[in-house]
Order: sequence, then structure tokens, then C-alpha cells
Amino acid sequence: MLCPWCYIGKRRFETAAAAFDHPIEVIWRSYELDPGAPPVRSGSSAERIARKYGMTVEEAALQHRRITDLAAAEGLDYHLEEARSGRSFDAHRLLHLAAEGGIQDAVKERLLAGYLQEGVAIGLPEELGPLAVSAGLDPADVDAVLAGDAYGEDVRADEARANELGITGVPFFVIDGRFAIPGAQDAETIGLVLERAWERRAPVVVSGGGEAAACEGDACAI
Repeated sequence: MLCPWCYIGKRRFETAAAAFDHPIEVIWRSYELDPGAPPVRSGSSAERIARKYGMTVEEAALQHRRITDLAAAEGLDYHLEEARSGRSFDAHRLLHLAAEGGIQDAVKERLLAGYLQEGVAIGLPEELGPLAVSAGLDPADVDAVLAGDAYGEDVRADEARANELGITGVPFFVIDGRFAIPGAQDAETIGLVLERAWERRAPVVVSGGGEAAACEGDACAI
């Protein structure tokens, strides 16, 4: 949810899916990069990246611009300098609510856009709630989820499943429960895996040429 590569990966997956000649059901699963994160972290994203990778803030800002350019190639208008990182647990709970109403992808899209393009702090209920409502969720349902612990066990179940599969970063696509695509692979690679999954049944196979951009822990590969 908080990884800039996830939105890029989502767009590339959608490009591949649009060219795929068979029906696809997409389910967005929960994965927190940092379950212990505060609602909003202090400092800028560039400062956090600089600390993580031992570089200067200026160098981290340059890497942010590189990611922004890659996002632009997918039609996305990133403003990473305005992103307010923090806890994503409540956002994942709302995605489970959205799945029940059949609008999970619309809510996923809105949350990613709000965080990466509009500077919305999705770790703050007062900012997260209106964002989810704007995507089509009922205001009363959103308020009820944010005021309680609904769907918390569903989030933890998704994360436990990810751990079983050895997933340590995002984006990460699992196709038909058997084929895995780690990182923000290009649309062509994703399309090839979709075709293979349609044609074959086999144990989980990790596909992709080398390492692809992804996020782990509280930072992203740059």
C-alpha cells in the first residue's frame, strides 16, 4: 500500500491483463511493510531513504525523481516529496470491507492515488475515511470499521499466508496460487506468466529476469 513500486506494478499488471484473452479475477491481499509503524512518520521520505541506504538526502531525492519518471511512463503523477508514510493496517482492513462489496479494486486505486499523488496520510483515520468513501464505500460502514477491529484477523491471515510463501516485499503477484511474480515486472513478463498459468498447472514458480523493483521493511529498492 505504501510502496511506490506497487502502483507502478498495478498499472503494469493491468496492461498485461488487458492484453490477456481470458477472464481474470483480481484479489488484493494485505501486506504491511512495517506493522509497527506510527500513524504518520516524522521527516520526509527522502530523509528515511537516505538513512536506510547510507546516502545523502540529495541522492535520495534524485532516486525519488527516477521513480517518479518511471511512474509517469505508466500514466501516474507521483508527488513522493509530499507522501506521508505511516501505518497501513486500517487501509488494509478497509480493502477487505471493499472486497465484500465488490469494489476492492476501486478502493485500492483510490488509496494508492491518495497516498502517492495527493499526500494523504492513510495512517490517519480522519484522512483515510473520506478517501475510502470517495471510492464508493458507505460512510457508516467505513466509520464502523475504523472505530473497531473488524477485518483485522483477515489482514493477519493474508500476512501469514505471505509468510508461508516466503514473500518479503511488495509488489508480489501470485497467479492461480501457483505462479509468482516478484517486484514491478514489465507488462510483457507479466503477460507471459499469465499465459503460462492458463496453460499449465505446477508448483509455485517464481518468474522474472533478475531482481525487479520492490519494497521491503520500511523502505524501497532504489
